Amino acid sequence: MPELPEVETVRRGLAPAMEGEAIERVHLARADLRFPFPPGFASRLEGRRIVRLSRRAKYLVAGLDDGAALIMHLGMSGSFRIAGGEPPGDFVHARGKNAAHDHVRFVLARCEVIYNDPRRFGFMNLAQEAALDAHPYFAGLGVEPVAGALTAQGLAAALRGKRTPLKAALLDQRVIAGLGNIYVCEALWRARLSPLRLAGTLANSSGGPNARTKILVTSIVNVIAEAIEAGGSSLRDYVTADGSLGRFQHNFAVYGREGDPCPRIECGGVIERFAQGGRSTFHCPRCQR
Repeated sequence: MPELPEVETVRRGLAPAMEGEAIERVHLARADLRFPFPPGFASRLEGRRIVRLSRRAKYLVAGLDDGAALIMHLGMSGSFRIAGGEPPGDFVHARGKNAAHDHVRFVLARCEVIYNDPRRFGFMNLAQEAALDAHPYFAGLGVEPVAGALTAQGLAAALRGKRTPLKAALLDQRVIAGLGNIYVCEALWRARLSPLRLAGTLANSSGGPNARTKILVTSIVNVIAEAIEAGGSSLRDYVTADGSLGRFQHNFAVYGREGDPCPRIECGGVIERFAQGGRSTFHCPRCQR
């Protein structure tokens, strides 16, 4: 499933084509994706202007000129592409997806934005933009794993007293919003912390941060920033809005590298994989404690 860096890369690719544009028509190839479209979905969007395209956690949010918000989630295999019309920047490319899986087409003045989803685990919905913080999708979400938002003090407070494994705690969207399996594995390796360590050990007796907390926050923020800069990670279905692949997978230290030597030359360990919470966890048992 695309994680925060992939969704942010898609947002940056779509923004030049969508922001400031009116939605002339909406074509739905079916009545549902993962969930049914809300009543009047197409008619409520047609004629509306897209004021802004933002992201919260793993959601794309298009704020409209009538105060509504179009909420979009890519699911496992969803992707957008831009086709036809005047090129709105550098993101118009030839159609590259099987049109049988084109489920939604947003017709704008200069181009079309097409949503393609072979597995149909993605979804779209409408809500009032001013009330998004209270919407079931967003209520309770934690801070974004970016500089200035995620702090050692805040992370220690969120993890204080938790006896769950550290990796499971970091994947809890109420703690950090948008952080997923790939980047948790990578950040924990950078911080030399075991995914099995008790989460509560990242807070001191008074609930404040310790040295490990500060190192982990830096590792999370840096790995997310580097992944966004690289256009995310392409493993299965994910591509950017222009059809190209993300590049961060070439920088993985541990994810998907079971049996490889630990990238730390002085370590001498070997990357191992084990199942944790229904997901594959990759780590170096020698240098991650």
